[in-house]
Amino acid sequence: MPKVQSYSTSWLGQDAPGHQLFKADDTDRGRTYAYNASTDELPGPRRTIATLGTQAFVANGRDIRWGDLAFLKDKWERSPRARSGLKREASLASVIESVEQEPGAGVRTLKTRCAEDIRQLVVSPGGAYLAILTTHTVHICIIPDPSHLTCGETSPLKPQIHTLGPTTHVTSRAPIMSALWHPLGINGSCLVTVTADAIVRVWELQLDSRWSFDKPTMSIDLRKLADGTTMDQDFSASTTVTNNGFSPDTFDMEVAAASFPHRDSGGWNPMTLWVAMRGGDVYALCPLLPEKWSPPPMLIPSLSVSIVQTVASIQDNPEVSEYENLLAQQQFDWMGELDAQEPTIVEDQLGEPIHEIYNRPSRPSLVPRLQGPFEPLSEPEAAQDFEITDIMVIGKNVDAEDLMMGEEEDLEFDDNDKEGASLTVICLLSADGQTRIYLDLEGVQAEWLPPKNKPRLGRLIARLDQPTLLTYQAIDTMSSSEIDNLSDDSWPVFSPDASHRYSFWVTTTTGISFISLLPWITRLESELAGSLDAGTDFRMNLVVHTASTRDKIYSCPKSQDVILAAATSIFDADLGYLLLSATPYEPIAMAFDTPESSRPLAIEDVPIKREEDDQPLLDFYEPRPVFNTPHAFSEDSLLPQYLDNLRTSRHKTTITQDVKLSPMTLNVFTEVHKLLSDETARLRDAAAAVFIRCQSLTGELREQIRKAGEVQRRIDGMLGDGEEQSDRVRYDRRIEQANSRQEALKARIEKLKQTVGRSTTRELSVKERVWADEVRSAEKNVCLPGEDDDEDTVAANDSPNQPKKLWQRFEDLKELQDSLTMQLETLNVGKDGEEKREQEQLRVPDNIRKSKMQQVQGALARETALVEAVRLRLEKLQTDAGV
Repeated sequence: MPKVQSYSTSWLGQDAPGHQLFKADDTDRGRTYAYNASTDELPGPRRTIATLGTQAFVANGRDIRWGDLAFLKDKWERSPRARSGLKREASLASVIESVEQEPGAGVRTLKTRCAEDIRQLVVSPGGAYLAILTTHTVHICIIPDPSHLTCGETSPLKPQIHTLGPTTHVTSRAPIMSALWHPLGINGSCLVTVTADAIVRVWELQLDSRWSFDKPTMSIDLRKLADGTTMDQDFSASTTVTNNGFSPDTFDMEVAAASFPHRDSGGWNPMTLWVAMRGGDVYALCPLLPEKWSPPPMLIPSLSVSIVQTVASIQDNPEVSEYENLLAQQQFDWMGELDAQEPTIVEDQLGEPIHEIYNRPSRPSLVPRLQGPFEPLSEPEAAQDFEITDIMVIGKNVDAEDLMMGEEEDLEFDDNDKEGASLTVICLLSADGQTRIYLDLEGVQAEWLPPKNKPRLGRLIARLDQPTLLTYQAIDTMSSSEIDNLSDDSWPVFSPDASHRYSFWVTTTTGISFISLLPWITRLESELAGSLDAGTDFRMNLVVHTASTRDKIYSCPKSQDVILAAATSIFDADLGYLLLSATPYEPIAMAFDTPESSRPLAIEDVPIKREEDDQPLLDFYEPRPVFNTPHAFSEDSLLPQYLDNLRTSRHKTTITQDVKLSPMTLNVFTEVHKLLSDETARLRDAAAAVFIRCQSLTGELREQIRKAGEVQRRIDGMLGDGEEQSDRVRYDRRIEQANSRQEALKARIEKLKQTVGRSTTRELSVKERVWADEVRSAEKNVCLPGEDDDEDTVAANDSPNQPKKLWQRFEDLKELQDSLTMQLETLNVGKDGEEKREQEQLRVPDNIRKSKMQQVQGALARETALVEAVRLRLEKLQTDAGV
């Protein structure tokens, strides 16, 4: 379910340039925004907003406003008024004047040929055409180049517009209920129209052929087709106006809406037209193809494999009925003619995929059999009063694994196409806003009527069991009080969601609701595939009790009885996730959080909520719908217009003469009283709405202050240490802590840089390696052997063949010094006189003794200086090596 960020957008406000996209001309009295809800129009869908990327088309009466939403948003955000927030200083007239004078306003007006107000806008899949629908007519507009929005011109634009079926879709015939672009048309150039009298027409448009806009390439009268028995009958629509009197077919087969599944759906879905009748019946027409059609890459291979398997399974099977054998043979002939064709390869623009164009097979027949009405299973008791207004069909996904089994290449699919069910989902919408979801368990296949030589099979078809649909869920989008106050022109409609194909929007007269089928569609597919190992009862109960997501996003004020335009969902990188709609008074634009591209949770993936999970801190902000002043305050009174009409009527004498008691005067006063009473009642209701809103604002403000205070206490509890401190002290402390952490991070980064620099140095050169060996040899000669030296190295140094090291020679000199010192002490010490005399006799002369001592001291000094010099040199070499 999308989370609402805001119920309004500033760049579409009354003082923004984007507001001109919904504002009507000042000359259109009584019409202010997207359309004029006339009371004399027939009830029907109102899809007056269409999008093409970031481009938006909004119907304004008989004209269309065309704008680039991304350009308007960027223009508003770059304006100084938007940055300063002074949006109320300038009047709306000055804003409009500045927008019109500025080059590249981003909004243009498209002039059309419509004689009535526009009811529907439908953009082709390729983005080249725009179908413009009124109650009875269809016009095809060639969409201009987007550069017209950003150029300097602001005058109305007259694009190339063709009238579709100028003698077919006219006011004397049945109204148009649906106009659908065929999903298999070439570059989105095939349009299928369905009128209320159950006539389906296929139009293949070509810009170089005006004839393609005048007559359809195929027309099928579903009422004739429902009673058909053989394929050689004429099922085309009558070219003359038939009697519009009452008949059972007229009552039972009044079309409400039609729908095609998506182009990338599996099986026969892309060529199946689903038609919903007002009374509640649902029919399917398969295959419905134009003369030239372009299938997706997986369609023909999947159908070929399915048909071959079906034919092989029923061949020589006595239990298979004659009609099933005929149907399998017809499908085989249809596929055989298709396989015999050599498709035409069409290359689009650079980067676009290559299209293969096929001709529609003529065998068994061009017109398929009408399948239905489908009988709903497990239908609730209230189904008898189910009056359908719209239908939406979600096709099954493509089983690529079985199709590509044994193949080396893998096809890429979108994430939304991978997630889904292997069956078709049909959604029906009633006039009271109830949405019913059906599942097609059997699957619709291509069927044709039997040939002329087998009329017995044609009569047998009428006695066959009707196809069925399983009723999965019924969802109410309106309350009982809202249903009781519904007007006769209420016509709820579906709108697809831009984020996922299993989500959609429901627009009623009371609001806009969001419905998502994702909570159960993946689990249901897991059950159908048999991938879960839990008990059957547990699994089925889990699937049954998993309801669809439903949320009412927007509710109309009770004081306003308006009709909303069908909601349009936009999901763009520049605009975000938006929803656009409009009332006769103002546009509706809501922004949502970006939807996450995550699959629905399976049974084993359901998270367990724990109490210790962290709660969001800033959750006190809750977006609320924008309150607009009731429009009754700004509406002009009808009394002046009534008086002007009275002056030109036969009662004009009552204006110029004195008041006289007469029936004419009573009639005038009665009419004036009714007029004023209605206006005063609207003003009273508007004033009451303003008063109620003012009262609710105080409660909302009090709740907002309470939540803000709660958040502040939580922040204080996280930052404080039990002592009362001012905000300034806490802020300074936090800034100081942040600065200290930053300095520590800087120091760590510098240390890491040095480490990485040392570890990534280049290799040593030859001279550097020789110098390093010399340093190591000098170290061995000068320094004593360490503890890490092995015994072999020490033994080699002590061998007699090796010259003595400097440290060994230094040790020998120290030993010699010690021995000489001991001898001198022995000679200088005598025990008695005899010894003294002998010592005197043996005493060495002073000059000889001094000379020997000088020699010994000189040798010691030289050895000491040599050792010290070697030590200093070695230290210097080690220092240079470290640098």
